[in-house]
Amino acid sequence: MKVSAVQLQPIAGNIETNIAKHLNLIKLAVDRGAGLVFFSELSLTGYEPRLANSLAVDISDSRLDIFQERSDTANIVIGVGVPLKATQVQIGTVWFAPGSPRRSYAKQQLHDDELPFFVPGEGQIILEAAGQKFAPAICYESLQSSHAIEAKRLGADVYLASVAKPRGGLAKAMLHYPAIARKHKMHVIMANCIGPNDNFMSVGQSAAWNSCGKLLEQMDRESEGILLMDTLTEQTSMHTLMGI
Repeated sequence: MKVSAVQLQPIAGNIETNIAKHLNLIKLAVDRGAGLVFFSELSLTGYEPRLANSLAVDISDSRLDIFQERSDTANIVIGVGVPLKATQVQIGTVWFAPGSPRRSYAKQQLHDDELPFFVPGEGQIILEAAGQKFAPAICYESLQSSHAIEAKRLGADVYLASVAKPRGGLAKAMLHYPAIARKHKMHVIMANCIGPNDNFMSVGQSAAWNSCGKLLEQMDRESEGILLMDTLTEQTSMHTLMGI
């Protein structure tokens, strides 16, 4: 199965413009045979904790209906990052699968800097497609060994890391992800964004590792586009979309 990690530059707080960007990149993934496509942390709003309360969306928000339509017509699983309304705001991903009710996953382990703005989610979800199991993880928690241990306990074959990382955070990720891939015999694929987020610059370089921890492919720091990984053949490719 081809899994696509999307690298984009969100426009801070502009959900409508970001939806259009998402749809262009989903089409790019669909045209190249992807069966699952997922985006970086808080991709629909940008990683902007101070704006999250005013931008938070409910899982049933009608603006998200277009993603269900794309999932149904293209037979693809889609994960988009949103500040999610709960009792308080969570860092979430809404998942769309063909012909199925949408699901949400909320970041369970928050960085200290996030605690004034968000509350943690509860419970790991596992996505299933093409006979494989996929575990979503969101940024800080994906660098905590306990999260990967639980994902593997639940049977995950592929670890999907949605992140918004500056240079220092990316350096840690590039050491951690191959280690958990080797330890748990999981493929790992990371979607990072690019450009300004909150008080830092995200540096892209979205990447994929096989279940032995070998780096298969890595994007650059500037391009908006997709990284494709075939989880069976381990073939990878990168594709950019100009003018989005």
